[in-house]
Amino acid sequence: MDRNDLFWEASVEELKKGFIEKDNSFICLLCGKVFEKGIIYPEDGVFYEAEKYTRLHIEHKHQSVFDYIICMDKEMTGLSDHQRNLLQLFYQGKSDKEIQKEMGIGSTSTIRNHRHTLKKKERQAKMLLTLMELVKDNEKRRQENDFFETVEILDGHYNISKEEYRKILNMNFPKGLNGPLRTLNVKEKQKIVVLNEIAKRFDKRLIYSEQEVNEMLKPVYHDYIGLRRYLVDYGFLDRQSDGSEYWVKMSSERRGTKSMDRKKELRKIYKDLKTKAGVYQVKNTKNGKIFVGSTMDIKTLNGLRFMLKNGGNPNKTLQNEWDEFGEGAFVIEVLEELKTEETERSKIKKELEKLEEKWLVKLKPYGENGYN
Repeated sequence: MDRNDLFWEASVEELKKGFIEKDNSFICLLCGKVFEKGIIYPEDGVFYEAEKYTRLHIEHKHQSVFDYIICMDKEMTGLSDHQRNLLQLFYQGKSDKEIQKEMGIGSTSTIRNHRHTLKKKERQAKMLLTLMELVKDNEKRRQENDFFETVEILDGHYNISKEEYRKILNMNFPKGLNGPLRTLNVKEKQKIVVLNEIAKRFDKRLIYSEQEVNEMLKPVYHDYIGLRRYLVDYGFLDRQSDGSEYWVKMSSERRGTKSMDRKKELRKIYKDLKTKAGVYQVKNTKNGKIFVGSTMDIKTLNGLRFMLKNGGNPNKTLQNEWDEFGEGAFVIEVLEELKTEETERSKIKKELEKLEEKWLVKLKPYGENGYN
Protein backbone atom coordinates (compact mmCIF):
# COMPACT_ATOMS: atom_id res chain seq x y z
CA MET A 1 0.00 0.00 0.00
CA ASP A 2 1.60 3.33 -1.04
CA ARG A 3 1.68 6.51 1.03
CA ASN A 4 -1.31 7.99 -0.78
CA ASP A 5 -3.48 5.02 0.16
CA LEU A 6 -2.27 5.10 3.76
CA PHE A 7 -3.10 8.81 4.00
CA TRP A 8 -6.65 8.54 2.68
CA GLU A 9 -7.49 5.37 4.59
CA ALA A 10 -6.27 6.76 7.91
CA SER A 11 -8.79 7.71 10.61
CA VAL A 12 -9.25 11.33 11.72
CA GLU A 13 -7.30 10.62 14.91
CA GLU A 14 -4.43 9.11 12.90
CA LEU A 15 -4.41 12.09 10.52
CA LYS A 16 -4.27 14.48 13.47
CA LYS A 17 -1.14 12.68 14.74
CA GLY A 18 0.32 12.52 11.23
CA PHE A 19 1.49 8.93 11.48
CA ILE A 20 0.22 5.37 11.89
CA GLU A 21 1.54 2.31 13.66
CA LYS A 22 1.86 -0.63 11.28
CA ASP A 23 3.51 -3.98 11.98
CA ASN A 24 6.83 -3.11 13.68
CA SER A 25 7.06 0.45 12.43
CA PHE A 26 5.67 3.96 12.63
CA ILE A 27 4.92 5.49 9.22
CA CYS A 28 4.67 9.22 8.54
CA LEU A 29 1.43 9.80 6.63
CA LEU A 30 2.75 13.05 5.17
CA CYS A 31 5.82 11.72 3.40
CA GLY A 32 5.82 7.95 3.91
CA LYS A 33 9.06 7.77 5.90
CA VAL A 34 9.26 4.63 8.06
CA PHE A 35 10.70 4.45 11.59
CA GLU A 36 11.26 0.95 12.91
CA LYS A 37 10.47 -0.01 16.48
CA GLY A 38 13.42 -1.10 18.60
CA ILE A 39 15.82 1.33 16.93
CA ILE A 40 17.15 4.36 18.80
CA TYR A 41 17.36 7.51 16.63
CA PRO A 42 19.88 10.26 17.47
CA GLU A 43 19.06 13.96 17.05
CA ASP A 44 21.33 16.80 18.24
CA GLY A 45 23.00 14.57 20.80
CA VAL A 46 19.69 13.23 22.14
CA PHE A 47 18.45 9.67 21.53
CA TYR A 48 14.79 8.94 20.78
CA GLU A 49 12.74 5.77 20.50
CA ALA A 50 10.78 5.33 17.25
CA GLU A 51 7.42 6.90 18.16
CA LYS A 52 8.90 10.04 19.71
CA TYR A 53 11.29 10.39 16.80
CA THR A 54 8.37 10.12 14.34
CA ARG A 55 6.67 13.06 16.11
CA LEU A 56 9.95 14.99 16.01
CA HIS A 57 10.34 14.22 12.30
CA ILE A 58 6.86 15.68 11.56
CA GLU A 59 7.68 18.82 13.53
CA HIS A 60 11.05 19.36 11.82
CA LYS A 61 10.17 18.40 8.26
CA HIS A 62 6.50 19.37 8.00
CA GLN A 63 6.16 21.91 10.86
CA SER A 64 2.80 20.37 11.80
CA VAL A 65 -0.01 18.28 10.37
CA PHE A 66 -2.09 21.47 10.20
CA ASP A 67 0.53 23.23 8.06
CA TYR A 68 0.73 20.23 5.74
CA ILE A 69 -3.04 19.84 5.22
CA ILE A 70 -3.81 23.57 4.96
CA CYS A 71 -1.40 23.79 2.01
CA MET A 72 -3.01 20.90 0.15
CA ASP A 73 -4.83 21.56 -3.12
CA LYS A 74 -8.36 22.99 -2.95
CA GLU A 75 -9.64 19.85 -4.66
CA MET A 76 -8.45 17.83 -1.66
CA THR A 77 -9.63 20.14 1.16
CA GLY A 78 -12.68 21.78 -0.40
CA LEU A 79 -11.50 25.11 1.06
CA SER A 80 -11.37 28.41 -0.79
CA ASP A 81 -8.24 30.57 -0.47
CA HIS A 82 -10.19 32.92 1.79
CA GLN A 83 -11.31 30.10 4.10
CA ARG A 84 -7.77 28.71 4.20
CA ASN A 85 -6.38 32.10 5.27
CA LEU A 86 -9.01 32.41 7.98
CA LEU A 87 -8.26 28.93 9.34
CA GLN A 88 -4.55 29.75 9.52
CA LEU A 89 -5.34 32.82 11.62
CA PHE A 90 -7.77 30.85 13.81
CA TYR A 91 -5.06 28.22 14.31
CA GLN A 92 -2.66 30.96 15.44
CA GLY A 93 -5.19 31.86 18.15
CA LYS A 94 -5.93 35.37 16.94
CA SER A 95 -9.10 37.15 18.03
CA ASP A 96 -11.87 38.24 15.66
CA LYS A 97 -10.73 41.85 16.03
CA GLU A 98 -7.11 40.98 15.23
CA ILE A 99 -8.18 38.94 12.19
CA GLN A 100 -10.45 41.71 10.91
CA LYS A 101 -7.63 44.21 11.23
CA GLU A 102 -5.04 41.94 9.58
CA MET A 103 -7.27 40.94 6.66
CA GLY A 104 -8.90 44.36 6.30
CA ILE A 105 -12.38 43.01 5.72
CA GLY A 106 -15.78 44.02 7.13
CA SER A 107 -16.08 44.07 10.91
CA THR A 108 -15.71 41.62 13.80
CA SER A 109 -19.25 40.41 13.10
CA THR A 110 -18.09 39.51 9.58
CA ILE A 111 -15.39 37.29 11.08
CA ARG A 112 -17.98 35.69 13.38
CA ASN A 113 -20.11 34.93 10.33
CA HIS A 114 -17.11 33.27 8.67
CA ARG A 115 -16.58 31.17 11.82
CA HIS A 116 -20.23 30.13 11.65
CA THR A 117 -19.89 29.19 7.95
CA LEU A 118 -16.86 27.03 8.67
CA LYS A 119 -18.66 25.41 11.63
CA LYS A 120 -21.53 24.57 9.31
CA LYS A 121 -19.06 23.08 6.81
CA GLU A 122 -17.61 20.98 9.65
CA ARG A 123 -21.06 19.66 10.54
CA GLN A 124 -21.77 18.80 6.91
CA ALA A 125 -18.43 16.98 6.70
CA LYS A 126 -19.32 14.99 9.84
CA MET A 127 -22.65 13.97 8.34
CA LEU A 128 -21.04 12.93 5.05
CA LEU A 129 -18.34 10.98 6.92
CA THR A 130 -21.00 9.24 9.03
CA LEU A 131 -23.12 8.39 5.98
CA MET A 132 -20.13 6.99 4.09
CA GLU A 133 -19.15 4.87 7.10
CA LEU A 134 -22.71 3.54 7.35
CA VAL A 135 -22.72 2.73 3.62
CA LYS A 136 -19.43 0.82 3.99
CA ASP A 137 -20.69 -1.01 7.08
CA ASN A 138 -23.89 -1.98 5.29
CA GLU A 139 -21.99 -3.20 2.22
CA LYS A 140 -19.71 -5.26 4.47
CA ARG A 141 -22.66 -6.71 6.38
CA ARG A 142 -24.41 -7.65 3.14
CA GLN A 143 -21.30 -9.31 1.77
CA GLU A 144 -20.76 -11.27 4.98
CA ASN A 145 -24.32 -12.58 4.80
CA ASP A 146 -24.34 -13.34 1.08
CA PHE A 147 -22.81 -16.82 1.20
CA PHE A 148 -24.91 -18.28 3.97
CA GLU A 149 -28.21 -17.00 2.57
CA THR A 150 -27.29 -18.09 -0.94
CA VAL A 151 -26.59 -21.67 0.04
CA GLU A 152 -30.19 -21.91 1.30
CA ILE A 153 -31.77 -20.13 -1.65
CA LEU A 154 -29.86 -21.95 -4.39
CA ASP A 155 -30.27 -25.37 -2.77
CA GLY A 156 -31.19 -27.82 -5.50
CA HIS A 157 -30.34 -25.36 -8.29
CA TYR A 158 -26.63 -24.60 -8.40
CA ASN A 159 -23.47 -24.93 -6.37
CA ILE A 160 -21.93 -21.49 -6.02
CA SER A 161 -18.97 -20.23 -4.03
CA LYS A 162 -18.88 -17.06 -1.98
CA GLU A 163 -16.31 -15.59 -4.36
CA GLU A 164 -18.43 -16.34 -7.44
CA TYR A 165 -21.51 -14.88 -5.76
CA ARG A 166 -19.71 -11.60 -5.11
CA LYS A 167 -18.30 -11.54 -8.64
CA ILE A 168 -21.82 -11.83 -10.09
CA LEU A 169 -23.04 -8.99 -7.85
CA ASN A 170 -20.14 -6.71 -8.75
CA MET A 171 -20.74 -7.32 -12.45
CA ASN A 172 -24.49 -6.68 -12.30
CA PHE A 173 -24.53 -3.86 -9.71
CA PRO A 174 -21.63 -1.67 -10.97
CA LYS A 175 -22.64 1.23 -8.66
CA GLY A 176 -22.89 -0.92 -5.55
CA LEU A 177 -25.55 -3.15 -4.01
CA ASN A 178 -27.85 -0.20 -3.33
CA GLY A 179 -27.57 1.01 -6.92
CA PRO A 180 -29.40 0.04 -10.12
CA LEU A 181 -29.24 -3.33 -11.86
CA ARG A 182 -27.22 -3.40 -15.09
CA THR A 183 -29.38 -5.95 -16.94
CA LEU A 184 -31.76 -8.87 -16.48
CA ASN A 185 -30.59 -10.46 -19.72
CA VAL A 186 -28.24 -12.93 -18.01
CA LYS A 187 -27.99 -16.69 -17.53
CA GLU A 188 -30.31 -18.27 -14.97
CA LYS A 189 -27.55 -18.80 -12.43
CA GLN A 190 -26.71 -15.10 -12.40
CA LYS A 191 -30.38 -14.16 -12.45
CA ILE A 192 -31.08 -16.12 -9.25
CA VAL A 193 -28.17 -14.42 -7.47
CA VAL A 194 -29.38 -10.99 -8.62
CA LEU A 195 -32.98 -11.67 -7.58
CA ASN A 196 -31.80 -12.91 -4.20
CA GLU A 197 -30.00 -9.61 -3.62
CA ILE A 198 -32.94 -7.48 -4.74
CA ALA A 199 -35.31 -9.44 -2.49
CA LYS A 200 -33.24 -8.27 0.51
CA ARG A 201 -34.58 -4.75 -0.06
CA PHE A 202 -38.00 -5.89 1.15
CA ASP A 203 -38.89 -6.11 4.83
CA LYS A 204 -39.85 -9.68 5.72
CA ARG A 205 -42.26 -8.35 8.35
CA LEU A 206 -44.47 -6.34 5.99
CA ILE A 207 -47.16 -6.84 3.35
CA TYR A 208 -46.80 -4.58 0.30
CA SER A 209 -49.34 -3.35 -2.24
CA GLU A 210 -48.50 -3.78 -5.92
CA GLN A 211 -47.88 -0.05 -6.20
CA GLU A 212 -45.42 -0.16 -3.28
CA VAL A 213 -43.54 -3.04 -4.89
CA ASN A 214 -43.35 -1.08 -8.15
CA GLU A 215 -42.06 2.03 -6.36
CA MET A 216 -39.32 -0.03 -4.68
CA LEU A 217 -38.27 -1.65 -7.96
CA LYS A 218 -38.32 1.43 -10.22
CA PRO A 219 -34.89 2.67 -9.03
CA VAL A 220 -33.50 -0.85 -9.47
CA TYR A 221 -34.40 -1.55 -13.11
CA HIS A 222 -36.24 0.20 -15.93
CA ASP A 223 -38.43 -2.86 -16.60
CA TYR A 224 -39.67 -2.99 -13.02
CA ILE A 225 -42.81 -4.93 -13.98
CA GLY A 226 -40.71 -7.70 -15.53
CA LEU A 227 -38.45 -7.65 -12.49
CA ARG A 228 -41.48 -7.99 -10.20
CA ARG A 229 -42.68 -10.97 -12.22
CA TYR A 230 -39.27 -12.66 -11.97
CA LEU A 231 -39.24 -12.19 -8.17
CA VAL A 232 -42.56 -14.01 -7.98
CA ASP A 233 -41.77 -16.67 -10.58
CA TYR A 234 -38.48 -17.59 -8.91
CA GLY A 235 -40.08 -17.74 -5.48
CA PHE A 236 -38.59 -14.70 -3.77
CA LEU A 237 -41.92 -12.90 -3.39
CA ASP A 238 -45.39 -14.33 -2.93
CA ARG A 239 -48.67 -12.59 -3.68
CA GLN A 240 -52.43 -12.76 -3.61
CA SER A 241 -53.94 -14.20 -6.77
CA ASP A 242 -55.37 -10.77 -7.69
CA GLY A 243 -51.97 -9.07 -7.16
CA SER A 244 -53.31 -6.83 -4.39
CA GLU A 245 -50.75 -7.90 -1.77
CA TYR A 246 -47.11 -9.02 -1.91
CA TRP A 247 -44.75 -10.33 0.76
CA VAL A 248 -41.35 -11.98 1.05
CA LYS A 249 -41.51 -15.73 0.58
CA MET A 250 -39.53 -17.60 3.22
CA SER A 251 -36.79 -20.05 2.24
CA SER A 252 -38.65 -22.97 3.80
CA GLU A 253 -41.63 -22.24 1.54
CA ARG A 254 -39.37 -22.08 -1.51
CA ARG A 255 -38.16 -25.61 -0.77
CA GLY A 256 -41.72 -26.84 -0.31
CA THR A 257 -41.48 -27.26 3.48
CA LYS A 258 -44.77 -26.85 5.34
CA SER A 259 -45.15 -23.57 7.18
CA MET A 260 -47.96 -21.64 8.82
CA ASP A 261 -50.07 -19.31 6.71
CA ARG A 262 -47.73 -16.49 5.72
CA LYS A 263 -50.24 -13.69 6.18
CA LYS A 264 -51.11 -14.87 9.67
CA GLU A 265 -47.41 -15.12 10.43
CA LEU A 266 -46.80 -11.57 9.23
CA ARG A 267 -49.63 -10.20 11.33
CA LYS A 268 -48.26 -12.01 14.37
CA ILE A 269 -44.74 -10.69 13.69
CA TYR A 270 -46.04 -7.14 13.35
CA LYS A 271 -48.07 -7.45 16.55
CA ASP A 272 -44.96 -8.57 18.45
CA LEU A 273 -42.70 -5.88 16.99
CA LYS A 274 -41.07 -3.68 19.60
CA THR A 275 -40.80 -0.80 17.13
CA LYS A 276 -43.95 1.34 17.06
CA ALA A 277 -45.14 4.27 15.02
CA GLY A 278 -46.32 7.39 16.78
CA VAL A 279 -46.62 11.17 17.06
CA TYR A 280 -44.10 13.23 19.04
CA GLN A 281 -43.39 16.80 20.01
CA VAL A 282 -40.21 18.84 20.43
CA LYS A 283 -40.90 21.48 23.08
CA ASN A 284 -38.88 24.60 23.85
CA THR A 285 -39.27 24.98 27.62
CA LYS A 286 -38.00 28.58 27.48
CA ASN A 287 -40.72 30.03 25.24
CA GLY A 288 -43.29 27.19 25.07
CA LYS A 289 -43.03 26.75 21.29
CA ILE A 290 -43.45 23.20 19.96
CA PHE A 291 -42.93 21.14 16.87
CA VAL A 292 -45.27 18.20 16.16
CA GLY A 293 -44.12 15.33 13.97
CA SER A 294 -44.64 11.62 13.36
CA THR A 295 -42.38 8.62 12.84
CA MET A 296 -42.80 5.02 11.70
CA ASP A 297 -40.43 4.00 14.49
CA ILE A 298 -40.38 5.84 17.80
CA LYS A 299 -36.84 4.64 18.43
CA THR A 300 -35.65 7.01 15.69
CA LEU A 301 -36.26 9.97 18.02
CA ASN A 302 -32.68 9.50 19.20
CA GLY A 303 -31.70 10.20 15.61
CA LEU A 304 -33.78 13.39 15.69
CA ARG A 305 -31.89 14.62 18.76
CA PHE A 306 -28.57 13.72 17.10
CA MET A 307 -29.57 15.65 13.97
CA LEU A 308 -30.47 18.74 16.02
CA LYS A 309 -27.24 18.54 18.03
CA ASN A 310 -25.23 18.48 14.78
CA GLY A 311 -27.16 21.25 13.05
CA GLY A 312 -28.77 19.07 10.39
CA ASN A 313 -32.49 19.45 11.05
CA PRO A 314 -34.37 20.62 7.91
CA ASN A 315 -36.70 22.82 10.01
CA LYS A 316 -34.53 25.94 10.07
CA THR A 317 -36.55 27.83 12.70
CA LEU A 318 -36.40 24.91 15.11
CA GLN A 319 -32.70 24.34 14.38
CA ASN A 320 -31.83 28.02 14.90
CA GLU A 321 -33.59 28.17 18.28
CA TRP A 322 -32.02 24.86 19.33
CA ASP A 323 -28.62 26.43 18.58
CA GLU A 324 -29.62 29.62 20.40
CA PHE A 325 -31.16 28.15 23.58
CA GLY A 326 -29.12 24.94 23.74
CA GLU A 327 -30.09 21.27 24.02
CA GLY A 328 -31.04 21.61 27.71
CA ALA A 329 -33.94 23.93 26.83
CA PHE A 330 -35.73 21.29 24.74
CA VAL A 331 -37.78 18.22 25.57
CA ILE A 332 -38.58 15.51 23.00
CA GLU A 333 -41.51 13.32 24.02
CA VAL A 334 -44.03 10.91 22.51
CA LEU A 335 -47.57 12.27 22.39
CA GLU A 336 -49.32 9.08 21.27
CA GLU A 337 -48.38 5.68 19.89
CA LEU A 338 -50.26 4.33 16.89
CA LYS A 339 -52.35 1.28 17.74
CA THR A 340 -53.11 -0.74 14.61
CA GLU A 341 -53.28 -4.32 13.40
CA GLU A 342 -52.25 -3.35 9.86
CA THR A 343 -49.10 -4.80 8.27
CA GLU A 344 -49.24 -3.01 4.92
CA ARG A 345 -46.95 0.00 5.04
CA SER A 346 -49.17 2.35 3.04
CA LYS A 347 -52.10 1.72 5.38
CA ILE A 348 -49.91 2.27 8.45
CA LYS A 349 -48.73 5.59 6.99
CA LYS A 350 -52.30 6.72 6.34
CA GLU A 351 -53.34 5.96 9.91
CA LEU A 352 -50.25 7.73 11.20
CA GLU A 353 -51.06 10.81 9.10
CA LYS A 354 -54.54 10.93 10.64
CA LEU A 355 -53.09 10.66 14.14
CA GLU A 356 -50.60 13.44 13.43
CA GLU A 357 -53.35 15.66 12.04
CA LYS A 358 -55.36 15.13 15.24
CA TRP A 359 -52.47 16.48 17.33
CA LEU A 360 -51.77 19.34 14.92
CA VAL A 361 -55.38 20.47 15.31
CA LYS A 362 -55.24 20.05 19.08
CA LEU A 363 -51.90 21.83 19.74
CA LYS A 364 -51.81 24.29 16.80
CA PRO A 365 -47.98 24.52 16.66
CA TYR A 366 -47.92 27.34 14.11
CA GLY A 367 -46.60 30.90 14.01
CA GLU A 368 -45.80 32.19 17.50
CA ASN A 369 -46.96 28.91 19.03
CA GLY A 370 -44.55 26.59 17.28
CA TYR A 371 -42.26 25.47 14.50
CA ASN A 372 -44.63 23.66 12.08
